[in-house]
Formats: sequence, structure tokens, C-alpha cells
Amino acid sequence: MRLPPVWVRRVVIAPLVVVLALGVTVTLPVWLFVAVVASLLMGWRFRLPRLLWMITVYLLWEATALIGLLALWVASGFGRRMHRARMQHVHYRFVAWMLRVLFWNAHWVLRLEIDVRVPPGFHDDAKPCVIASRHAGPADSFVLIHSVLNWFDRSPRIVLKDTMQWDPAVDVVLNRLPNRFIAPPPFTGQRRERSHEGLHDRIRELASDMGTGDAFVIFPEGGNFTPERRERAIERLHAAGLHTAAERAERMMHVMAPRPGGLFAALDGSPDADVYFVAHTGLDRIRNVGDIWRELPTDKRIVMRFWTVQREAIPTDHDDRADWLMDEWQQIDDWIDRHAPTTV
Repeated sequence: MRLPPVWVRRVVIAPLVVVLALGVTVTLPVWLFVAVVASLLMGWRFRLPRLLWMITVYLLWEATALIGLLALWVASGFGRRMHRARMQHVHYRFVAWMLRVLFWNAHWVLRLEIDVRVPPGFHDDAKPCVIASRHAGPADSFVLIHSVLNWFDRSPRIVLKDTMQWDPAVDVVLNRLPNRFIAPPPFTGQRRERSHEGLHDRIRELASDMGTGDAFVIFPEGGNFTPERRERAIERLHAAGLHTAAERAERMMHVMAPRPGGLFAALDGSPDADVYFVAHTGLDRIRNVGDIWRELPTDKRIVMRFWTVQREAIPTDHDDRADWLMDEWQQIDDWIDRHAPTTV
């Protein structure tokens, strides 16, 4: 669906979310009673109450975030001081707190466990870095940013699809912080190439002024992994004449072939940054509401592994760098193959 204008998202959609959250909360006892009875009668193992609780909490979380962001907008002089360093820091801390609340609830309701494995010295290294992660579903973005903010004490800059702006809280806060929403180019041929070049320029600019404690977060696959998207990514490589890369992508069963342009633009924008690659399992089969319903009430354990590539080890030649990226993505695929999702 086409994204509505900013004024519609701020004046119509965001207030509607707050009103909806209040309405659901007021009537929650009735809905919970109906959900419990339906689960008992249908043998759903309390899937419906859990799902209802998750939806209610998320709506309240959204409403609380929007009200808090409105207060911060007023405190910034109605937006005049929004981009000053202190106000940016306050926004990052607010997002960190909201994510702690969200994941505390996920742990309590679903017993969601997150096991993050990082290389030695990771927490001590505060210089700017680029974090490149696989993308296996909408929830993994939240998990990764939660880790970066609350466990690593870094300020993330994110490149993500413009459709994420349908979420009002995400829309408001990420547009106040140094991030980039991108849309797939609607063109073909040379016009598409020029559009990609413009996008890479924006990414390069976003990475160019990173300082101590900043982290550039990007998902090189360009979208959530699905078997269909994996096949299309392989077809695109063949169509571009990159048959060797396509054959390598065919051997990777858990990830899509990475699109190097955005990551390389971030590396060019921040020439001293090391790269952290992220592999994870645990949310692979949860991509939509139907998947959530099927997986409930099974408890989940997410395993997330980081590893570092020092800047001096990254090739400078474009073709060599593309081979290097494919090698790292093969490592992600191999790691996932060895660490199937587990139940706790």
C-alpha cells in the first residue's frame, strides 16, 4: 500500500492508535474472558488469550510511545531544538527504555529468551562501526536494535524500508533521529541505476559523520527472508550476468544473496569503521500473524551471534569486496545451518 503523507500519519493515524489502545484496554476483561472460553472449547491451548494480550500490550506500548514523543516534541521547543545533541540523546534513551519494556513483556508472556554472543572486547570498543545483519522477519529488527541500545550502549543509525513508517511510533521517532527510510526504485534500466546511485549517496552521507558510540545498522538482503524472495534474488544475479555469484547464492539455503551497494556505501562513508556481522535463529518461521498463531504457545529462544571484521581486512577493490561479502554471508548461512531454532 502507498504510504500516506506525513500530515495524515501524524494527525489521523497516530491519534487513532491512541484511541484504539484506550478502547481495547477498557474492554480487555471482556475480550480475555471470551478468548479463554473459546480456547477451552476449541482446544487452542490458550493461544487466543496470549495473542490478545500481545496485541493489547503492543497497542498500549505504541500509545505510550506516541504520548512520550509528543512530550519530547514540546520539550524541544515544539521541534526547534530537536536535532541538538542533548535532545537526540534523550530520544535514544527513550527508545532504549521503550524497548526494555517491550521485551520484558515478551519474556513474561512468551518466555522469550535472547542469547547474544559477541567477540571479546566488543563492549570496550566504542569507535564507530557498521553492523550488517541477516533479515528473517519483522521482529528481528526490534531484537537487534534492542541489543545495540541496551546491551552495547550504542546509538544506532538504521536503513530500513519506507513501509515501516506505517507503524506510528517507529515513524515518529526514527524520523527524528539520523536514519534513512528507503523505497525500492520503481524504474528500470538507466533510471533505476540512477535511483540506486542516489540511494547510495544518502547512505554514504548518513554514515559520514558517525562519532564515538555510533553504529550503522543495515540489512544487506534488502528484505525479510522467504524462499520465494531467495529464488528471485538468485534470478536477478543470473539476469545481471553474475552467474558465479548466483551459483554461490543457490548453495545458501537460509539467507538471500546480499545486495552490496548499501553496505559498501556505508563503508565508504565511514572509512575507519570495522564491520560486525550478525547471524541469528529463533524467529525464522514467524513472518506474519498466521505464523504467530501457529507458533503459540511455544516458548522461543533467540540466539544471536556477532563477529568482527577489522577494517584493514576488508578489500578496497569492488569485485574483491563483493566476493568478501559473499564469503561472510556464507558464514552466516553455515552458522544458521548448525543452530536450528530451539525451544526452552
